[in-house]
Amino acid sequence: MTPIRLFSAPDSTADFCRPDLPYGEVCAIHQPNLFPRLSTLAKLYAADYWIVLDDVQFTRRDYQHRTRLGSLDGSGQAQWLSIATHLPHGRSTSIRGARLADPARCRRRIAQLLADHYRRSIHWPPFRQRLESLLARFESTDRLVDVTELSTRLLLEQVKWPGRILHSSDLFARGGRSQRLADLAWLTGATTYLCGTGGMRYLEPPAFQVHSIEILPFRTPASGIWESAREMSAIHALMLAGPHALRQEFETLKARVLAGEPTRSSGAASEPSAL
Repeated sequence: MTPIRLFSAPDSTADFCRPDLPYGEVCAIHQPNLFPRLSTLAKLYAADYWIVLDDVQFTRRDYQHRTRLGSLDGSGQAQWLSIATHLPHGRSTSIRGARLADPARCRRRIAQLLADHYRRSIHWPPFRQRLESLLARFESTDRLVDVTELSTRLLLEQVKWPGRILHSSDLFARGGRSQRLADLAWLTGATTYLCGTGGMRYLEPPAFQVHSIEILPFRTPASGIWESAREMSAIHALMLAGPHALRQEFETLKARVLAGEPTRSSGAASEPSAL
């Protein structure tokens, strides 16, 4: 199905009137990840809306089809939860084009590994009920993006995120890493762009400055529940602290980030494509 293009970014933005869209001021742009890391989920929570970057190239070394699960006993051991993915067009396959190699097997793997790691948590039973909607999705689709986006939505619902979701595939934006992100933010009415630690290493500020969009670095603390925020799935923190406490952590961090206060990120862990 051909996506509906809402409107397009021209070669030059001079004399071009952007539609007045009520999407909000703070924007986050990120690929759909499987049960995203705590740092990613916190960034999405801090935004008024999330633009799902679903039409860029799929990257196997990233978190688009996998995530890390941690143990509840504090041992620090982690295990990858990955789902087999087929790329119909090889390395050039977009995220939207990636397919589940065996949906039924992927469903079983997710259900089993999550239960193995977290069923002893007091927060597991209600989460397990919500998980049913995701597991049922494997019966009706073989598109990876359908599953990964829904896994993120599930976690955002747990912390009662009030924002909304858009998709880059529904928008025209120019090429180039920074230019594309700047166009997407501008087209949707953003005045502030939340940028992860990975993105800050390559982002070109002039692409945003021409649209009067502020680039706001998003960094998580380095201690407490945030210690493994850039490595572990947010499910881990959810099962340890519960949705109410996690929401409070997100609210506190959001206030600090938007106020421009330091958040004491350690910068020790790698974050290959945080945008």
